[in-house]
Amino acid sequence: MCGIVGYQYVGEQPELDLAAALTTLSHRGPDAHGLWHGPGVGLGHTRLSVIDLATGQQPMASPDDRYHLTFNGEIYNFQTLKKTLEAWGESFATHSDTEVLLRAFVCYGLEGALAQLRGMFAFAVWDSWEQTLYLARDRLGVKPLVYHASHGQFLFASEIQALFALQPGLSRRIDPEGLMHYLSLRYLPSPWSGFAEIRKLPPAHAMVVRAGKIERLFRYWRIDPEKRLNLSFQEAVEGVREKVLEATRLRMVADVPLGAFLSGGVDSSITVAAMARLSDRAVKTFSIGFAHQAFNELPYAREVARHLQTDHHEEILGPNVSELLPRLVRHYGEPIGDDSILPTFMVSQMARRHVTVSLTGDGADELFAGYRHYHHLDFMGRLEQSGLLPVWLPFWRLVRRTLLGVGNLTRPPDRQRRFPANPRDQMLVMKMSHLERLRHLTTTFQADERRALFPGEGVPVALPDQFLADRFQECAGGPLLNHLLRMESFTYLGENLLVKVDIASMMNSLECRSPFLDHELVEFVSALPGQYKLKFPRQHKHVLKKAFASWLPPGFFQRKKQGFSAPVAHWMQHDLAEPLQDCLLGDKRLAPFLNQGEVEAYVRGHLSGERPNGRRVWALFVLAQWVQEMGVVL
Repeated sequence: MCGIVGYQYVGEQPELDLAAALTTLSHRGPDAHGLWHGPGVGLGHTRLSVIDLATGQQPMASPDDRYHLTFNGEIYNFQTLKKTLEAWGESFATHSDTEVLLRAFVCYGLEGALAQLRGMFAFAVWDSWEQTLYLARDRLGVKPLVYHASHGQFLFASEIQALFALQPGLSRRIDPEGLMHYLSLRYLPSPWSGFAEIRKLPPAHAMVVRAGKIERLFRYWRIDPEKRLNLSFQEAVEGVREKVLEATRLRMVADVPLGAFLSGGVDSSITVAAMARLSDRAVKTFSIGFAHQAFNELPYAREVARHLQTDHHEEILGPNVSELLPRLVRHYGEPIGDDSILPTFMVSQMARRHVTVSLTGDGADELFAGYRHYHHLDFMGRLEQSGLLPVWLPFWRLVRRTLLGVGNLTRPPDRQRRFPANPRDQMLVMKMSHLERLRHLTTTFQADERRALFPGEGVPVALPDQFLADRFQECAGGPLLNHLLRMESFTYLGENLLVKVDIASMMNSLECRSPFLDHELVEFVSALPGQYKLKFPRQHKHVLKKAFASWLPPGFFQRKKQGFSAPVAHWMQHDLAEPLQDCLLGDKRLAPFLNQGEVEAYVRGHLSGERPNGRRVWALFVLAQWVQEMGVVL
């Protein structure tokens, strides 16, 4: 795993500092640094040695010196590709996947090589004969790539902070469109970033740059919505087990110590179980817990560790995050409101003391319908399709009102809840399309709330809704559940979760790999019937659980899903209350960007308990930290 950076320009030479940019990426690759310069072009690389530790240094040149490559990631099928290329007459000077990638590019071309690759990657290849720069990012978006393009100048890097180091004069002006996306989604989807002058290459995309300008930007891979696998449920179970094992085996190839995150949930436990079957020694596992028991999964992680006889390590994460959060924000370079960045960073820090590579369970929720909102959306869709929705809704509303009334019998008057009490309740009283329901359940600040927070003229309040509508349309086809899963794979998963894991782990010089992000496994599962993944009532990840039921403790899959998140709502009312007030009420860091009155209303409502809004307030807190740490201006 590595960090990459580079530039290409025409005309007068700009002030660019490639060495300084590499220094900002040293955490991504502490083992070696490399620079290469040509007329109007420069490539840089920091290396975390994982495969072929002795050779494979970058930037790497082709034998004829025509092509130069800087590459971040792993090509899991490099050995198979190497044999094919050798049969064509190619010879290799190293045992690295880097050289295989470069030779594949030379032999197949950009699109041909991308079709052959099975891995996670972001890379750039400079063709000195054609004076052309080629860049690409992996299918699911595991590895990041950010860039700046203007006035015959093109800059790229693994992280935003490297772009500012490469060109210190690069504008730090905020992007109102990016800010609006953040308020809605708590992340910034590509191509947006928090900065108007910086963009992100989307997952499964590649680009061609010539004369410092983007000549072509294109998508090279999609999940086929029309593909169907006519398999029985038992055949699907066996197929999933086989595919997961194969993807795990490929990700266990390393010349350095290897382990796994073990949250105690379904996905990481299955990953560890697969590793244990494939390994001849105890798997090293790492878990983070919380003193706040509602969020603590350590007992479940210990149960799995004992059952699989792993070499287990664990720690407790407390609320002392006021110093950690600014560090995280600087490395992300943009606001990210997912509070699981905290345990992800801490478990990565712990794991790095023992291993260099860690496997994870990322991607399984989006592949096998693991989130609760999938049940609600699928159930509403089925009722609508059958014509029973008008009959069912009044009964459902009555049940919810009754449950809330019973709950209020034990609540003080100022804490009592009224119907509709949450977004799921609101779905029962509002007429919505499938997309509107998804948006309603997953959006942080709704359109009217965004408008109140950001009341300036010309502000694109509806832009996030249009973004989701566009992605919904792009992923259309097949049963509703599979449609939703495809969409969230290219929104929430690729644009939020994988960015979080990459930055938090690479801050600790740790490489993370997930078998569930293998694109061949993704294509296989996506073609299975939706009811194999989500079985009524509320049996999430049905086929996955059946595939590995006998590998984990009895009854393990019967417990309720618990997300990998931190108790930040509780912390912000207690240990983090003072830093929160200093930041948002005292310093008023968001006042130049947002309506300060609205910000204060959210903060005071949460602190008093009269209007709990942990997710919204945390998003504002992180946004303020980003403004401060990154020197953001209007």
